[in-house]
Amino acid sequence: MACNSDAINIDAGQALFHEGDPNPYVYNVVEGAVKLYRLLPDGRRQITGFLFQGDFLGLGGRGVANFTAEALTPLQTCRFKRNNFDQLLNALPALEHRLVALAGDELMAAQEQIVLLGRKTAKERLASFLVRLSERQRQLGGPEHQVHLPMTRLDIADYLGLTIETVSRVMTQLKTSGLIRLLPGNDIALVNAEALKALGNGEA
Repeated sequence: MACNSDAINIDAGQALFHEGDPNPYVYNVVEGAVKLYRLLPDGRRQITGFLFQGDFLGLGGRGVANFTAEALTPLQTCRFKRNNFDQLLNALPALEHRLVALAGDELMAAQEQIVLLGRKTAKERLASFLVRLSERQRQLGGPEHQVHLPMTRLDIADYLGLTIETVSRVMTQLKTSGLIRLLPGNDIALVNAEALKALGNGEA
């Protein structure tokens, strides 16, 4: 969407906002990738999601932010004051319909995350993650059966509820079994996407 409000540009590693900050804005990702995370009382970090071009932040809740949003890559966003954004929705019903659809997608993703963390093995978690990320990037015009990882393996571990050592070990297992191929520039080819999807669904 056109940025008719504040254009906010930050570098990779910088936070757009922190957990506990006042939450008076809605953000739309124009370019780049974002990770969302919360800090647990014992200091551990739980990554709750990754956002890409076209995604919105700050739609839920009107108090303080309940997560930190940190840029994984150089990030460009449009920032809207919440009242102005509400007026924009009233003027653009199509945008409101799109946000309802996005909210449904987020609910499905949250439900999948519960299953992923609660029931799936480490190999199933990583397979599901790669397939879903590939599908999301394909929607943005990326190549089919290939995924780019803007996040680190530690980020992936904190998202999947694993250790970084487990993520590295399972990545090697998927490579050895011929399901994926590691490419330059943090890219991964899904050599057998259907088998990888079946593995993620617990069917392999």
